[in-house]
Amino acid sequence: MMNGNIVRQGQSWIFTVPPTLIAAAAIGGPKEGKGPLGADFDYLFADNRDGQESFEQMEQKMLQIVCEMAIAKAGCVVDDMDFFLCGDLLNQITSSGFTARALSRPYFGLFAACATAIEGVILGSLLIASGAANKIMCAAGSHTCTAERQFRYPNEYGCQKPPQSQYTTTAAGAAVIGSEEGTIKITAVTTGRVVDLGVTDSFNMGGAMAPAFADTITAHLLQRGVSADYYDLILSGDLGRVGRDIALDLLYRRGIVLNEHRYVDCGCLIYGDDKSVFAGGSGCGCVASVSFGHIYRRLMSGELNRVLIAATGALLSPTSSQQKQSIPGISHAVALERI
Repeated sequence: MMNGNIVRQGQSWIFTVPPTLIAAAAIGGPKEGKGPLGADFDYLFADNRDGQESFEQMEQKMLQIVCEMAIAKAGCVVDDMDFFLCGDLLNQITSSGFTARALSRPYFGLFAACATAIEGVILGSLLIASGAANKIMCAAGSHTCTAERQFRYPNEYGCQKPPQSQYTTTAAGAAVIGSEEGTIKITAVTTGRVVDLGVTDSFNMGGAMAPAFADTITAHLLQRGVSADYYDLILSGDLGRVGRDIALDLLYRRGIVLNEHRYVDCGCLIYGDDKSVFAGGSGCGCVASVSFGHIYRRLMSGELNRVLIAATGALLSPTSSQQKQSIPGISHAVALERI
């Protein structure tokens, strides 16, 4: 299936006239600023509340600020955005809804858990390639104190966590994509399928999401007709150390060997060797801030030329966890290239 700008191959779309990643921005909290990627954030908050009455209000503030930063970096104004695509982890994605209220643009609210930012890029790219839009804002964010008390236990309780658990990032990322010329092109995307191998431990996000990552990577490489070495970097987000090892093993069984120097995970990158985060970082803001901050900078500088970002999400809810249901996983992939 194809039109003048897109060729579809199974779950993947290859753009013959690729949309452009015009600009991107990333912001984070104090813990994120102390990590190895601290210099790649456009702004860092001094604390996790920043004068707001609640952590939820702080999360919404982060999303609004990062969107405004990305728009300014693109040399645009809010009214230039034909659509706003955004999501978060809170019930009814309220942080995104309130941000959409502030921006006052046509809005699509998204939820793919930690894969939300890349889902937004995929949908935005398809809208642009179809001719339905010229410029689109995509964003996602999370806050450690809002997500933890919704899905597990409030951080204030000081509950012990197992080694496979991950730390929800306090961060947000936003990107402006469009039809104009630019340095970074979105050359192909792959929409993931829901994969569920029966993991029920709500702390084990990496184990629940790794099978979906392997499924999407396999589909992308086959349907685009390239090998893993085509990319300078393949980025998962966010499997953490536990999920990363599982993903490598699952792909090896499929005959796909990822070079460990060319494959990294957002959850491992953002906090480095910090043992307090256990297996690594997670949350909508993790892949969004790493992709639209650290990776965007490396692409713009020419340090990287071809990157495949395969974001992963655990599609659980507090209700499903309490009912002992397993955790479905999803992974969406987008190829960013200097052309």
